[in-house]
Amino acid sequence: MSAATENEQHLKVIVADDQAAVREPLAAVLGMAEGIEVVAAAADGTQVLAAVATAAVDVVLMDLRMPVMDGIETTRRLSEEHPQIAVVVLTTFADDDSILAALGAGARGYLTKNAGRQDIVRAIRAAAAGQAVLDREVQDRLLATARARPTATAQPSPLPRDLTSREREVLTLIGQGLPNRAIELFISEATVKTHINNLFAKAGIRDRADAVRRAIAAGLA
Repeated sequence: MSAATENEQHLKVIVADDQAAVREPLAAVLGMAEGIEVVAAAADGTQVLAAVATAAVDVVLMDLRMPVMDGIETTRRLSEEHPQIAVVVLTTFADDDSILAALGAGARGYLTKNAGRQDIVRAIRAAAAGQAVLDREVQDRLLATARARPTATAQPSPLPRDLTSREREVLTLIGQGLPNRAIELFISEATVKTHINNLFAKAGIRDRADAVRRAIAAGLA
């Protein structure tokens, strides 16, 4: 996605949810948002894959529990076969296994169905721009899991020495569970995204969940 402003973006989105009572109203509401075009509404993962094979798609808003092919497997297939498409999970489930499975499969965002319309639109735009978006409940669970089970995964590699003080500050705030909007209270909005992008590139951080783990391992959170 180019460095266009939000108003200049025209994003093509698929809404995937097995419940028509959720899928259809959500597709209608998102279709009214500026710069978003819902190109398909899918009831399962096979329908998502069929849609992306015939249409240009930027983002899939993905439910996790669907018949035939669930959201985890669909996300994994999209990551492997269509890595340019961002996946934002929208689900009722915020348990550790669901969160880690979705992020491990390649999801760029994870929201619960408590999220409002503006939160969903914001997450879609951020994911299309290459940014990770996790709602606060999900961030809190990841942080709690990382602190409770520090030896459950391989020890993260040390942080590079050339991180600037600002980049370390941003990593500390991410490690404490703060979303971008909260970090902007500490660092100007104009620079926070640049610091996050530079930090992730220098330290080889894959996503926000990885950033939380690295911050904890480095004693910053």
